[in-house]
Amino acid sequence: MSHAGSHGAQVEHQQCIIAGGGPGGLMLGLLLARAGVTVTVVEKHADFLRDFRGDTVHPSTLDVMDELGLLDEVLKIPHTRAEQLHAEMGGQQVTIADFSRLKSKCRFIAFMAQWDFLDFIAREARKYPNFRLLMRTEVTELTNSNGRITGIKATSLDGDITLHADLVVGADGRHSKVREHAGMQVNAFGVPTDVLWMKLSHQPNDPPYTMGHGGPRMGIVLIDRGDYWQCGYVIRKGSFDDIKAAGLDAFREEVGEALPLPTERMQEIERWNDVFLLRVRIDRLERWWKPGLLFIGDAAHAMSPIGGVGVNLAIQDAVATANILAAPLREGRLKDKHLAKVEKRRRFPTRATQKLQLMMKRRQKPDDADSTSNDTAAADQTPPNQHTTASSDAAAAPERKGPPRFVRALAGSPVLARLAGRLMGLGFRPEHIRHQAAPAVSKQPDSPNDSFS
Repeated sequence: MSHAGSHGAQVEHQQCIIAGGGPGGLMLGLLLARAGVTVTVVEKHADFLRDFRGDTVHPSTLDVMDELGLLDEVLKIPHTRAEQLHAEMGGQQVTIADFSRLKSKCRFIAFMAQWDFLDFIAREARKYPNFRLLMRTEVTELTNSNGRITGIKATSLDGDITLHADLVVGADGRHSKVREHAGMQVNAFGVPTDVLWMKLSHQPNDPPYTMGHGGPRMGIVLIDRGDYWQCGYVIRKGSFDDIKAAGLDAFREEVGEALPLPTERMQEIERWNDVFLLRVRIDRLERWWKPGLLFIGDAAHAMSPIGGVGVNLAIQDAVATANILAAPLREGRLKDKHLAKVEKRRRFPTRATQKLQLMMKRRQKPDDADSTSNDTAAADQTPPNQHTTASSDAAAAPERKGPPRFVRALAGSPVLARLAGRLMGLGFRPEHIRHQAAPAVSKQPDSPNDSFS
């Protein structure tokens, strides 16, 4: 294969292009390369170093790593473990998810920096000569012929390039440019909250949480990252500008009152740049594919950060995609029916998880995530090709005090806490590797941007 010239460079045909070097995209790249498919992953950033990304690795993902023979190596990455998740209610610590009885080799959630996890997956994938990872390469256009997607145009360090493939996979996250270029129809469900993420120091006398929820309305999320707390503060959607207008001192005081840590800890937040806004959204594509194009992970179905399930659903999507598509791609017999089969396989766990998240998010009676209402969620900007199907009532109605009824039920029942651990840890339909592997012939260099040779 050649990668010549600096402008309008043409790269010969490959079997699969994956847009997006996140967990789902890189895992799919590894699995397809392992199965003998020629695959290129393109990632617009120069590296994986970004704060406040999904840093939870669930038992379902660890089971996949075990099936790949990589579990021992991945657990060498610095991480903390949680066999249970806790919440503070009425001054009492209660268990809302229990992973200790899962039928899994790893009965815990591992909290590890996502950039370390992605670096690990990329290193493993580079052991296969049929795998390429192109960093600083951003998709600008999809190419098509007779109604079928045939590849991508992208900007790269070498200028504009064109890559052709039997299949393009959009795995470029909740703000997917690929699905925008493809004009895909998105169904969005109104979510009345956003989350502000911060880092606070971890002191010896702090509570023994690995992950916990605190505050009178469960508005605080604390994740133990070793030498610091990853702290999330839940706010009304669209209210961050109002919070900033009130001033940093008022914000410190407001969060400090809900924080299960000494209030003076908030003085570590010295500027608004220390606060990261996550705009929470839940959506999914009306259809996940069109001829020559498939979407997985957040590009197909954006998840709330509740339970940290988004990363692990993306990886489950990748496993199912590789199981179904590896042989047709490798043998040059990919059909539309194979893409439809991937969506059919992953549609139920996606819808069920989103419905559960909506139940946990709302204090009012949750709207059906599969309803056909066309109401627009309050304070939600609806982009082109996207309509909102959840009612705005949850965002407009006065907030009830206390945690959602669903969460209160979890706290009162060890059986329900174990069920929550099962659904959060393994999901509604855990995937297992069922395709055959080709041998890893040679190891590619661990370069930041692999070039074709």
